[in-house]
Amino acid sequence: QMQFLEFGGGLVQAGGSLTLSCAASGFSLDYNAVGWFRRAPENERARDQVSCISSSGGSTNYADSVKGRFTISRDDAKNRVYLQMNSLKPEDTGIYYCAAAVQCRSEDYHFTYWGQGTQVTVSS
Repeated sequence: QMQFLEFGGGLVQAGGSLTLSCAASGFSLDYNAVGWFRRAPENERARDQVSCISSSGGSTNYADSVKGRFTISRDDAKNRVYLQMNSLKPEDTGIYYCAAAVQCRSEDYHFTYWGQGTQVTVSS
């Protein structure tokens, strides 16, 4: 089955850091852009893009709310993508997913190979 496996979430105090990882299972990350999305508890019907990295790794996008705090990176040799999250805020709380697309686009329906997600909870 082709999907991502996300891990690295947890409970952290505001101001803390977490590093999320997603591993591609059953397919190669080569030629795929990869996005990180968040499903927030107050809006469980939506998956909002947090960040995206192009297939080459040369281009990255960030939601305004996380710019300067989050960093996305990829290691194609390991078939993994990472999201380093610093200065975490309670509003960063949610389930984080990664998914692949031909290129970075804002809408989640362009993406595929969704995993089960990893829970991030930031306490105030």
